[in-house]
Amino acid sequence: MVKEELYITVPSVFRCPISLDVMKSPVSLCTGVTYDRSSIQKWLESGHDTCPATMQVLPSKDFIPNLTLHRLINLWIQSSTLRPGSNSPRLLLATPPAISEVQAKLLMEKVERESCDDSLSKVAEFVSCCEENRKFVARFDGFVEVIAGVLKRKCVEIKALETAVRILDLILSENGVTEGLNKLILKSNQENKFLSAIVLILQHGSLNSKITSVRVLESLALDSESKRRISDSQDLISILLQLLKTNNNGSLNDAVTSILTTISITRSIRSRLIENGIVEILSNSLTEKSLKLLATLSTCSEGRSAISSEPKCAAAIVEKLLKVSKRGTEDAVTVLWSTCCLNKEEKVKEAVVKGNGVTKILVIMQREGEGNVKMMCRDLVKALRAVCKDWCLGSYETKTTHIRPC
Repeated sequence: MVKEELYITVPSVFRCPISLDVMKSPVSLCTGVTYDRSSIQKWLESGHDTCPATMQVLPSKDFIPNLTLHRLINLWIQSSTLRPGSNSPRLLLATPPAISEVQAKLLMEKVERESCDDSLSKVAEFVSCCEENRKFVARFDGFVEVIAGVLKRKCVEIKALETAVRILDLILSENGVTEGLNKLILKSNQENKFLSAIVLILQHGSLNSKITSVRVLESLALDSESKRRISDSQDLISILLQLLKTNNNGSLNDAVTSILTTISITRSIRSRLIENGIVEILSNSLTEKSLKLLATLSTCSEGRSAISSEPKCAAAIVEKLLKVSKRGTEDAVTVLWSTCCLNKEEKVKEAVVKGNGVTKILVIMQREGEGNVKMMCRDLVKALRAVCKDWCLGSYETKTTHIRPC
């Protein structure tokens, strides 16, 4: 006769906080927390003088048997295994969480000493398990410092670096983590070690790790000083541009384009990007993120000249009009306005007219309320009037409320 298998969920109070197994001999410390006897003995014999769950210093290492809990566990086991109609069912406990909070603390100690990927992977599994775990580690004193420390050490395996970045990405949304990490890395004159680790991941890491590392890095760019420190890394800028040139993954390209936009706050970094051919790179595969970066670059004369000199750029922007979000539309109009109205580039005007850009600009102008976008559209219509041959724009009043082609 085949034995039945019974899968049940174990009440959390029956599990040892250290081993996560159902306790066979529950004992309580003076802090009131109960553990399995073998687990707590091993903890205390290893030299610890604190309660694993609360981290309170123990005035006494004595413990007493928790007889009440012991009886409850025995009754629960009996009731779970003796079901009507079952002679000898096999009890299978539901899978526990990856690690307990106590184990997480122990793993942090090991990570701080060794930076091994095995320990980091267990921490990552714990953190990714649920929101409660993420809140726990974010509050855990020294956690962020230990994980960030992995990224600042020398000779750390790439897998360990990837896992450390993944952990940071998982807890960035927790209160105070981003600010603390920013202060720890970019405000402590240790950014070179951290940025070197990011560059290593971007060179040799997996696709997901590359996206995650760029996302973490951008989250640290909280102020002008942080953005400047990031942009000062020549190696980082070079590898980001290389990824844009050679990579075909949309998510990674968007992440890279986004951080380049974020750190492009000075003329020097914008000039560096332009000198390295960023306009041509973006023109080959234009996205909303690309439009944002182009709009940022168009604020300087070098950027406007580079955009005007790239044959495909204006046509690609016109193609995106009416196909992107409101924000994307504003960025696209800004770029066209900067090149056609500020630089008065005839080549760009011709490309806009050839791509039916006048019609699209008029549509945008019609649907926009009063504001910068509508103002730029009016200026563009006036600037394109002399170039356009298929539309009777000579008598077109830019304040009209409808579109009237001839």
